Amino acid sequence: MGKYRLLRDRTVNNPIHQEDLLLVPNAATTEQLCLAHDPAYVHRVLLGLLSDGEMKRIGFPWSEEMVERSRRSSGATLAASRTALSEGISVNMAGGTHHAMRDAGEGFCVFNDAAVTILTLLKENEIQRALVVDCDVHQGNGTAQILNDHPNVFTFSMHGEKNFPLRKFPSTLDIDLPDGTDDSSYLQILDASLTKILSDHAFDLAIYLAGADPFEGDRLGRLKLTKSGLSQRDAFVLEALRSHSIPTAVAMAGGYAHNINDIVDIHAETIRIASAISKQRQWNHEGK
Repeated sequence: MGKYRLLRDRTVNNPIHQEDLLLVPNAATTEQLCLAHDPAYVHRVLLGLLSDGEMKRIGFPWSEEMVERSRRSSGATLAASRTALSEGISVNMAGGTHHAMRDAGEGFCVFNDAAVTILTLLKENEIQRALVVDCDVHQGNGTAQILNDHPNVFTFSMHGEKNFPLRKFPSTLDIDLPDGTDDSSYLQILDASLTKILSDHAFDLAIYLAGADPFEGDRLGRLKLTKSGLSQRDAFVLEALRSHSIPTAVAMAGGYAHNINDIVDIHAETIRIASAISKQRQWNHEGK
């Protein structure tokens, strides 16, 4: 959890972000959480009634602070998406909790922020079609499980084939990458995949999970992307979405490098790129 504090400090103290607005989000409401999650599961989380087995699956112990953090992580992606709908792009400096399923948490994920956000905005008629671009090294199994019954949502996950989770729920499009995939191969596959998605479909909102864990120095990643490659990844995804005038909310997702500063470097670069693209002010929301 230390990366979030360091990332916030890095961002606040960076002069290039002096014109960017940093807000503390509201927590997602129980009603919003229950759009994506089984109400009985939400109830058990909020009241600390999860079984030992459920907590072991999540990966850390229950506490009131854990509940508040999880609610605010979903609230932050929702807030970032609302901002993106009016301004083009916005960032949640946490989020990307894509392993949380409808009735269970998993892999350090309690509530699924992307699913909560998309289902909230669909219910409010703020959007009609949504895209999840998941570039975390782990497959977005929870996102796929929750959202793939919704015909107006396209889930795209590009991840390590042999990595966690063992059980992978099928996304609309899954790209399984072999161990050791490098910058060149990764970027070529990403370009072809996302270009086809955007040419074949129209979306009112995209949520981009910019995981730091494809990094070559990640303890859990098993891919071989450099920091430069990850920077190119972020620039390509965000420019591609901007070129199609798709409002985009960015979430940080995973990162488990041996050196925490490597994780912060990668996330900070994602935010820098998003900020630079937002300042181009070439977004067209007419008719959205």
